[in-house]
Amino acid sequence: MVVRHVAGSLAALSAACWCLAFAVPASAQAIVVAPTAPPPPQVETIPAPPASVDVWTPGHWVWSGANWTWSPGQYVSRPAPQATWVPGHWEMQSTGGYIWVDGHWSG
Repeated sequence: MVVRHVAGSLAALSAACWCLAFAVPASAQAIVVAPTAPPPPQVETIPAPPASVDVWTPGHWVWSGANWTWSPGQYVSRPAPQATWVPGHWEMQSTGGYIWVDGHWSG
């Protein structure tokens, strides 16, 4: 039946599009530009790690387009034994404003 063929094709197309949505490289993330510097970092109480391979990634300020909100730190699993976490930061631009530079693993 034609209806089944079209429905099956749409389902396959939908699944393919869904997969492609998650195939975008991290470098293609939207650039966030804040008009002012973020407030000073909040003091966080770092709990004991849930596992010895977990690493604390500190919290940071997030620009919502209208105001600053705090994103708390969290533990993440180390991808390799020698990997170290390089925290993200807000970087002042020569043209004005600040852009967020994502944290990443090194090593």
